[in-house]
Amino acid sequence: MTTNLSLAARRSAAVPRGVGSATAIYADRAENAELWDVEGRRFIDFAGGIAVLNVGHRHPRVMAAVGAQLDRFTHTAFQVAPYENYVALAERLNALAPFSGPAKTILFTTGAEATENAVKIARVATRRPAVIAFAGAFHGRTLLASALTGKVVPYKRGFGPFPGDIHHIPFPTPGSGVDTAASLRALDTLFAADVDPAQVAAIIIEPIQGEGGFNVAPPELLCALRERCDAHGILLIVDEVQTGFARTGRMFGIEHAGVEPDLVCVAKSMGGGFPLSGVIGRADVMDAVDPGGLGGTYGGSPVACAAALAVLDVINDEKLLERASSMGATIRARVEAAARRNGSVGIAHLRGHGAMIGFDIVDPFTGTADGDGARAVCARALEAGLILLSCGPQGETIRILVPLTASDGVLEEGLSALDAALFSDAPAAASAEIGSESAPA
Repeated sequence: MTTNLSLAARRSAAVPRGVGSATAIYADRAENAELWDVEGRRFIDFAGGIAVLNVGHRHPRVMAAVGAQLDRFTHTAFQVAPYENYVALAERLNALAPFSGPAKTILFTTGAEATENAVKIARVATRRPAVIAFAGAFHGRTLLASALTGKVVPYKRGFGPFPGDIHHIPFPTPGSGVDTAASLRALDTLFAADVDPAQVAAIIIEPIQGEGGFNVAPPELLCALRERCDAHGILLIVDEVQTGFARTGRMFGIEHAGVEPDLVCVAKSMGGGFPLSGVIGRADVMDAVDPGGLGGTYGGSPVACAAALAVLDVINDEKLLERASSMGATIRARVEAAARRNGSVGIAHLRGHGAMIGFDIVDPFTGTADGDGARAVCARALEAGLILLSCGPQGETIRILVPLTASDGVLEEGLSALDAALFSDAPAAASAEIGSESAPA
């Protein structure tokens, strides 16, 4: 009989330790917001494949669209023999773009490809080299994406040297002492001391930091960045890889601030479980690159494009924007109630938009971040049948990414398991994690 333990032993022999997993369970099958491991145990999924499954595991409409495409063809390479559903998906995304004016879209496979190509496009369009990102940001694990990422361990240590002309400024975060004014002072200091703004191609930012701790970019920061970009001819890139496709109660997280970007990086939930990413941008910016300068063998897979078109239909037809908002209100209320309860761990800084909710586990006496406490909460949750992820600088943030299609009953079951896990004296699961502290993306 295949067991989690036997697969762990095989994994140890066959897979390098550089790839970590958040849990020690091995998936056998999944449906909507539920997952069963190889030993037959059932779990409520509050991780969603790290924000990939806003429409749940194996949504019937996604599976039907994929099946129909599989019956026709699986791959030609868009650069060899293009196909209609790539064009159709680009048209749909252009219509949804969170900025005014004509838009164009190019498709890739991974989120890191999206962020890297957004930088490439910005550099060609502006004829400038420098890029500004934020501390705590996560933009991927390839070399340029790692350079953009604002966290050394585990993403940068030992992997340098990195591409040059990448600069970081602080991001406003709860309890850190860094607010919008401090971030903007750091940006102005950077312009004065280290890089001429006339040499900056782009500023890249997540509307809500993912791996960095579910920190929401204040609207006043985004507005100020837009103003500085306009003043200096800099392009504003928003990384919507984790925030996109209804997670925050809007199609894109940037829409909460009413700020228009120039380029938008998308991936994760767009593909409904199939690898797909892209860059949506202002048409004149996107057309700055010569033919052949962009692409990729698997970019815009016809199977993934079919899935993505179905995802967009599901978001619209099942009213998932509204569902994200109502689900988020329910989650917030439960976390707030837990924070007031005797015997709970220290809970602070509840934050997020829609159903993209995070909160910190802190020392109840000092209020300092408690990464070990957050990991214990995730372990207790797993023991109670709930898959839960942490993130943040010290792994102190609990992040909730339950599929928006989860039923009220399943959501309630998961929240009850979370309630139990937030008791500081609840038993913790042994060996709940493999490798790194989380499975960030």
